[in-house]
Amino acid sequence: MRSSNYIELQVTTNFSFLRGASHPEELVAQAAEFGYPLLAITDRNSLAGIVRAHAAAREKDLRVIVGCRLDLENGPSLLAYPTDKPAYERLCRLLTLGNLRTEKGKCELQQEDVFTHAKGLKLIVLPPDKLNQSYHFPSGFKKHLGEYKSVFGGELYLAAHRYYKADDFKKLFRLTELSGEFQVPLVATNDVYYHHPLRRQLQDVVTCIREKCTIYNAGLLLPENAERHLK
Repeated sequence: MRSSNYIELQVTTNFSFLRGASHPEELVAQAAEFGYPLLAITDRNSLAGIVRAHAAAREKDLRVIVGCRLDLENGPSLLAYPTDKPAYERLCRLLTLGNLRTEKGKCELQQEDVFTHAKGLKLIVLPPDKLNQSYHFPSGFKKHLGEYKSVFGGELYLAAHRYYKADDFKKLFRLTELSGEFQVPLVATNDVYYHHPLRRQLQDVVTCIREKCTIYNAGLLLPENAERHLK
């Protein structure tokens, strides 16, 4: 057993259909082995993985942080964490609203929906994956970040990842600039999709199923490396 001061705040399980490649129980067990005191589960527009994660965590002396990733139709995605029971209820109502708008298995949410249900939530805004040709984030992201800050105030944070790509340090530099400009604190996450590097192969397969392609022509649809695991 090792001890860790780092807490992973962005974890996708296999309850994010055709995205995550590890069961909640596997992620909890790996986190406990690394000595994590806490682990956040943030499936996409869903709280489905929380129950199994919580049950597994009770046996591992580890506490699960309830959360989810909100993918919006008209703005950057947000990681949302309720801080009390009423906030959890509002988050559930928000997800139900998005589910009722579209076909089964999908969720359609707008920024305004989150603004209405945001009381009691801690929120982390997720930056775009790529910089533009001038090595800045698209101008629309800066605009949205300003809107989020005006609505969420001190409950808003900005995610910073290392994907081990060529532009990692340029992205971190730009994120630091935005953090200072909008007074939004940076939060480190690893955007986890599986508990162990060997599970990357399965994650590639489910990506191909989701994107309706083969492993031979998936190309840039697949992650470049096997770093999206718990560290």
